[in-house]
Amino acid sequence: MGRLNRRIRVDSNAALPPLQTSVLATLEDAAPLRLSELARREAVTPPTMSRVLAALDEAGLLIRTPDPQDARSALIHLSDQGHQAIRHIRTERTASLAQRLDRLDAEQRAALEAALPALERLVEE
Repeated sequence: MGRLNRRIRVDSNAALPPLQTSVLATLEDAAPLRLSELARREAVTPPTMSRVLAALDEAGLLIRTPDPQDARSALIHLSDQGHQAIRHIRTERTASLAQRLDRLDAEQRAALEAALPALERLVEE
């Protein structure tokens, strides 16, 4: 799985490093989130997440708003540009995966389809 993920990432000429891309995807699925929650979900330290968010912020891909429950914290959302970036990345990766799937015969594709429910269970939090 890791090798396939790396190949798809290379094939799609990712404009962002893997952790930044993962953060965009997490924010698209679960925003708004605090820095600490993002760090926990991405399994990195808060200082690492702070650097990632600074780079994404500088690129205009996210928005920080005050947390109404904690004035010391900010809630992080994707900007319109951030939503466009993650959609573009996903489109490129889907196209790369589709090209790879086209190389399989019908029996191999059926085996992969049968394995999808089990693979989904593996990535659940």
